[in-house]
Parts: sequence; structure tokens; C-alpha cells
Amino acid sequence: MICGIDEVGRGCIFGPILSAAVVFKKKPNFIKELDDSKKLKKEKREYLSSLILENSYYAFAEISNITIEKINIHNASLLAMQTAYENLKLNCSLVFVDGKFVPKITAKTVKAIIKGDSIIDEIKAASIIAKVKRDKLMDEYDKIYPLYLLKKNKGYPTKEHKNAIKKHGVLSLHRKSFKLI
Repeated sequence: MICGIDEVGRGCIFGPILSAAVVFKKKPNFIKELDDSKKLKKEKREYLSSLILENSYYAFAEISNITIEKINIHNASLLAMQTAYENLKLNCSLVFVDGKFVPKITAKTVKAIIKGDSIIDEIKAASIIAKVKRDKLMDEYDKIYPLYLLKKNKGYPTKEHKNAIKKHGVLSLHRKSFKLI
């Protein structure tokens, strides 16, 4: 079994980092449509996400902004990937993770692939479902904190988001060690 893992939200200033681990049940017929989630339009991501969830074993992990503050974003990214794999509860012979660092994963072979979310199908799939899940989380937070435009900025440090922080203050879910304004 081959597993792909990716994380989203690393560059955000609000909310958790979220990771997904994906193992295809069998080679899906939509494999050629997969790509790095950042390169896909929202509608295509959501369509592919539903197909991936139907045709794979998958798991997610969220690392809170509080933990990110304690252990730093690099270690939080690795922990998110490790935890997503552990939540999968499968023994994979090969695990690919996006990036250049290998998290603590107990699999026979674990390889970090730079730009893996554009190269390895399982990482592409993990990238897509993680992005869709985190975007939906930001949409929910937008209902609670509409002044911060989270539905639009998804927690990233856009000009509007930074202006909202200046005007309305820092929320408990903001990453305070990041440059907020």
C-alpha cells in the first residue's frame, strides 16, 4: 500500500494546520485529473475531493494554533503529517510526504518529495481533501467572525485580513507568533 500525505494552512495566520493521509483502494479512473490543490479551481477541488473520499482510505489531523505557537510551524507541520498517518490505522509499505522533511512515521519506507503535491498522485489527493476540509472550516469560522473575511482569505495574511486585525483586534485563533499586521 502506498500512502500520500500533505498539509495545508502552513502560511496562514489564523486557525490550525491540517493534514491528510490518503491510500487509494484501487487505482482510480480520475487519476489524470488530480493536481496540486492550489492549481485547481474551487469547484474542481470539491468534485475531486468527493471522488477521493469515496475511493480511498483517508485520515485527517489538525494541529491547533496554540500548539503551533508552542512547537513552531515546522514541527507542527511534521506532527500533523505524522498524526494523519497514525489516524489512518494502516500499515503502508511506502509513504510519500510533500516537502523536504520526513515526519516520525513508522512505515517501511518514508520519502519526502519536494513539490510532491504536483508529482505523486497520493500526495495530490491528500492535498485536495486537506484543502477542501480546511476551507470549509474557515467558512464556518467566517460565520462566527465575519469581520475577518475568513470565507474569502481562508486565514491567510491578506491585506483585508490584516486590516481587520488592526481594526477589530487579534482573536484567540490567530497565530500570535506570526507577523499579524
